[in-house]
Amino acid sequence: MEKLRIGVIGAGIQGVCNALFLQKKGHEVIIFDREEPGCGASYGNAGHFSPYASVPLNRPDVLTDIPAMLMSSKGPLALKWNYVPKMIPWFLKFIRNCSKKKMMHTAKYMHQILDLALPAYDELFEEIDLNGLIKNNGIMYIWNNQNIKSRELEIKIRDQLGVKQKLINTKEIHDLEPNIKPIYDGGVFYEYAKHTTNPKKVLQKLFDLFIKKGGKFLKHNVKELNFDVEKPIIRTEVQRFIFDKAIIACGAFSKKLSDDLYENIPLDTERGYHIHFKDYENLISRPVVFSNRGFGMTPMEQGLRVVGTVEFGGLKNPPSKSRIKNLIDNAKFMLNGLSEHEDEWLGFRPSLPDFLPVIGPSKNYKNVFYSFGHHHLGWTLGAISGKIISKMILEEKTNLNLEPYSSLRFN
Repeated sequence: MEKLRIGVIGAGIQGVCNALFLQKKGHEVIIFDREEPGCGASYGNAGHFSPYASVPLNRPDVLTDIPAMLMSSKGPLALKWNYVPKMIPWFLKFIRNCSKKKMMHTAKYMHQILDLALPAYDELFEEIDLNGLIKNNGIMYIWNNQNIKSRELEIKIRDQLGVKQKLINTKEIHDLEPNIKPIYDGGVFYEYAKHTTNPKKVLQKLFDLFIKKGGKFLKHNVKELNFDVEKPIIRTEVQRFIFDKAIIACGAFSKKLSDDLYENIPLDTERGYHIHFKDYENLISRPVVFSNRGFGMTPMEQGLRVVGTVEFGGLKNPPSKSRIKNLIDNAKFMLNGLSEHEDEWLGFRPSLPDFLPVIGPSKNYKNVFYSFGHHHLGWTLGAISGKIISKMILEEKTNLNLEPYSSLRFN
């Protein structure tokens, strides 16, 4: 097998997992990022490993719920109004993807890769000491009877796909999480799901493995991709680097680079927030998501992490204090006794209007590959995306239908 020189742009979970699987196949890999590894969404996420999460946001019922979500200060959705004109093309594509047929297409092909997500991580985790960073306590979703039809739809779709799920009643919820106020009428428990108590530490351990195995990291801001005949050239503000293959895996910041390759991939960002309530992580034993308000809580080393909201506002707008207040109010709605919060954080989920990621080669340049657009599931899908890309680069069989993830669907 020919040893390839491969450049990976992005040092988050997607980039690092891509690099590790390529190393496993004997290739020389260099990762580029303008920040240290794991400083973006790979730091601030909910820490869930969610192999059940195949039901997408592009659903017929979501369209009817959007006005109420926007009107409610407690709801999960918000807009930066100065960004609305830029979002219109994305929203129109999203609406076209909200039919039942499109929803089921997305659900089917999210399930295809989600079903392989945890085994792919196991291949990487067996080489590092996780030292208690991964917990096998399951993940719980709860809800009240408002908008119950949306919950029933989600359960039905997961049943059709063969997703393992356990419906739980109010007593079972209380037995699992006695500190949560009785705000719920029912829920679902994914017993096999996992979470990490510190996403950044997990990412750092994977990155350290990459370096230990001979990988290189350059803290450079990538300016553009050029080509020497067919070989990609990564140009930073410092110098140019020539490779046999290149991978764009820099999350919500990937669009500029794919635009440079003359592909109009409709990538935008869902802005998400988190806060911590320090020393309150023992109030719950596992991640709990309150579906009606679209937020969740995860017990972490830094405290009780409260995460959520979907805000459309692009990469440059400042954080919204109203979204932070939304998380504070929702957390106190769910739990008694919380004091002052800490660590207000804003991150960017890379999202496409059909809620499938882009995994595969560029339309115009066969030696450039994409691994971005994983919306709320970038953390869960890091390892399996890297494994798939490593096989695609070597033209190995995956026994998967990879066409739905191709960028060609937008052209």
